Amino acid sequence: MTAATDETPILLDIADGIARIRFNRPQVLNAIHEGAVVALKAAVDKVAKDESVRVVVLSGEGRAFLAGGDVARFHEAGRDAPKVVNAIIDPFHHAILSLSAMSAPVIASLHGAVAGAGVSVALAADLAIAADDMKMTLAYTRIGTSPDGSSTFSLPRVVGLRKAMEIALLSDTIDAPEALRLGLVNKVVPAADLAAETDALARRLAAGPTLAYGRIKHLLRSSFSHSLSDQLHAERDAFVASAGTRDFHEGAAAFVEKRAPRFEGN
Repeated sequence: MTAATDETPILLDIADGIARIRFNRPQVLNAIHEGAVVALKAAVDKVAKDESVRVVVLSGEGRAFLAGGDVARFHEAGRDAPKVVNAIIDPFHHAILSLSAMSAPVIASLHGAVAGAGVSVALAADLAIAADDMKMTLAYTRIGTSPDGSSTFSLPRVVGLRKAMEIALLSDTIDAPEALRLGLVNKVVPAADLAAETDALARRLAAGPTLAYGRIKHLLRSSFSHSLSDQLHAERDAFVASAGTRDFHEGAAAFVEKRAPRFEGN
């Protein structure tokens, strides 16, 4: 373990409306520990407060996206494992909630191992693009525990309850083509093209109507707990609110003038 990466377990770069959050413990396939989740929470909080951010990209250094929790740390903790786990989960869940709540779309750029908490993060993102070398496993039952990071919320909504039970209980490995078939990712690309494909998608979203994206995220994520009537009311309120934005007026003008819109995210 190198001191440099352990001191900076999360890398954050914000430029051109794109916030890039990168897991940075490559020597352990980016497995998260207390320091990593505290740094993740800090990075997400900073992004959430930055009005220039119009899209967020989550990715991992080295050979993996994120191979879950640092199991060696759990083993080392012995009987204190519950305290260690709790110290990890609270900031981790804070980050998941913040990513879900922000207007900026969140992209998970996946390669190599995506396991445990890595699956939770991937599912919590709004869109996921995977390299063809990606291998995904929920993995929690392999160490005798249940999932965290919202995967029990997201997974049945993506694949249905029966398949979610299979994925969570058996912890089998899912390759990239199967992940695409199940809807766990939106797109699979050659590993050599992952960075470029992710950047192209991020730049496309960063040029879009950010506030409208945020309302779409909220409408879709809350729809499962709404009646049709409640959802229609929520759609009305969101549309009316959007109609008061600069981006709406620009979009309408561009449509009438038969040109591409120039959205500014406000």
